[in-house]
Amino acid sequence: MKTLHKTLALVALATSSAAFAADFDTLDVNGDGAISKSEASVSEALMSQFKELDTDGNGELSKQEYSKA
Repeated sequence: MKTLHKTLALVALATSSAAFAADFDTLDVNGDGAISKSEASVSEALMSQFKELDTDGNGELSKQEYSKA
């Protein structure tokens, strides 16, 4: 049972780390210099942190805000 819990924890960690493997420019599909919620929606992990990362509350992530992910 402990092995199962360790395995599940490892999978969760790997999945969340992989979510931020994409660089800013890849996620900024339209090239406007910001990641919108719709652009961020490709990553469940990024969406789960979107509100905290969007420090100016404008509904988009700047390159600076995204770098804190």
